[in-house]
This record gives sequence, C-alpha cells and structure tokens, in this order.
Amino acid sequence: MTNLELVLNMLAEASTAEISNAKEPKTFRENRKVARQGGHVAGKARKEIESKTGKKVITKDSYIKLPHDKKLLR
Repeated sequence: MTNLELVLNMLAEASTAEISNAKEPKTFRENRKVARQGGHVAGKARKEIESKTGKKVITKDSYIKLPHDKKLLR
C-alpha cells in the first residue's frame, strides 16, 4: 500500500465520520448508506488523480514489511 492509498483511505474514513455527524444515522441501513457516501468521496478523488496522472493509484504492494522468515497469515 502506498502513501497515496493510505491518504485516500483516511479521506474515506474522515468523510464518512463527517457525514455521519451531520446526518446522525440510527439504523444499520442508514449507517451503511453513510459509509458508501464517504467511500464515494474517496473514490471520486482516486479517479481524478488517475485521470490527471495516467497511472493507477491502487497497487498490490503491502505497506507492512515482514521479515523474510515470516509469512503473512491469510
């Protein structure tokens, strides 16, 4: 995961929190709608960055660096 991926993830979370504070959802369905709206904000930002740079933002890289003798459990 690159720094830009982390920033977009933070944008999605912060946007979701702000929307949630403004709309004060009460049910699971309302909360899910707010979460999707927050993710949509970050998704639009990602697409805009990709259109301006001509490069994909999302990578397969892992931000966690593991020792060579350790394997990531999945």
